[in-house]
Amino acid sequence: MRLSKFWNLMNDEFGEGYASSLARHHVLGVLGDRTAMEAIEDGESPRNVWAAICDAMDVPESRRLGVERKPAR
Repeated sequence: MRLSKFWNLMNDEFGEGYASSLARHHVLGVLGDRTAMEAIEDGESPRNVWAAICDAMDVPESRRLGVERKPAR
């Protein structure tokens, strides 16, 4: 997963303001007591970080793949 996809998923699920705050301030034990941004900066894959956030925030399986977008014409 690319970092841009990670941010699309974060913003879709939590809204831009909260997504940014969550990624920068919420410490996740499963990521070694790091925030999402710290983990990504340390080389953790965005996919693993997204999964950790979903688990921690109880994101339902039905929303973990994000919002389906129609291609622009």
